[in-house]
Amino acid sequence: MTVPSASPPPPSPAWWRPDIHADRRPFLLARARVASAVRAFFAEGGFVEVETPVLQVSPGNETHLHAFGTDLVGSDGTTRRLYLRTSPEFAAKKLLAAGEPRIFEFARVFRNRERGMAHHPEFTMLEWYRAGAPYTAMMADCASLLAGAAQAGGVAAFQYRGKSCDPFAAPERLTLVAAFDRHASMDLEALLPAAGKAPDAARFARAASEAGIRTAPDDTWADVFARVLVEKIEPHLGVGRPTILTDYPVSEAALARPKPEDPRFAERFELYCCGLELANAFGELTDAEEQRRRFEADMDEKERLYGERYPLDEDFLAALALMPPASGCALGFDRLALLASGARRIEDVLWAPVAGPA
Repeated sequence: MTVPSASPPPPSPAWWRPDIHADRRPFLLARARVASAVRAFFAEGGFVEVETPVLQVSPGNETHLHAFGTDLVGSDGTTRRLYLRTSPEFAAKKLLAAGEPRIFEFARVFRNRERGMAHHPEFTMLEWYRAGAPYTAMMADCASLLAGAAQAGGVAAFQYRGKSCDPFAAPERLTLVAAFDRHASMDLEALLPAAGKAPDAARFARAASEAGIRTAPDDTWADVFARVLVEKIEPHLGVGRPTILTDYPVSEAALARPKPEDPRFAERFELYCCGLELANAFGELTDAEEQRRRFEADMDEKERLYGERYPLDEDFLAALALMPPASGCALGFDRLALLASGARRIEDVLWAPVAGPA
């Protein structure tokens, strides 16, 4: 998990000026080569490239994601509220339910309140799914994509904000419990919510304070977890070689299924290089009732924090009944292109950045 910088840099000035474009063009050409390499990887693996709608009934139901809304006007003048998607996930899973076994998409997605060195309000999400495959298959895919991107971009190592990562090295696999112990000197396992009991946010906050992390009286358990992750753990991940951060607490994996051998944790991992989160993968949850419960809890929290909530996609919940066991991964393609091209910030690898405030 990463958060936007508090003071994002200004957008690229007049990116269409020939002199500015000439400086950016090597990064953009590297981006194109990386995209070609990604498509070749998936074609070789028997995947079908799909295109799903940007306009959705629900943009996604995660507490801290903020969407752009619009009105669809019918021929009779009636209007219906729709949203620009924050992820292609709901539509992609409907295709799995329809019978597609392996799919991928270069999806344009939109997230409000996000702009910075590694964030942009409109960006490209590379998302892919394997029906019938364990989520560990996504780990192997990620390792192959890193190496292929580096080769296509012509770099021997990823460099970002003073950190280096070898994209050809086998990724380190690190559990959240081990990461909390190694980088924050905290016993995450002891702080997990007890079965059938509410999370003890106050106890977690005290432990975080002892580790030097500032907390607020109204912080939830999830808030404290995110602060520890961002401040103490993420800066150390993917340094030297990629890191696959695994075994998230089940409360922090809204669309992932619990691990059969230990349901306190979920089949979720994130991929890091140079302290930068690149990908988020799940063994997909297919229990519609549990998914609805999680979404409603997240929307209750969103309403408490931000005074708004997004509708649930009832078609998506219905499709889960037909969806086969599957695993999926979402990778920030612009971030991968940034690392593979040697660019400094995300706007260097965007052909036409979104306009900033006047």
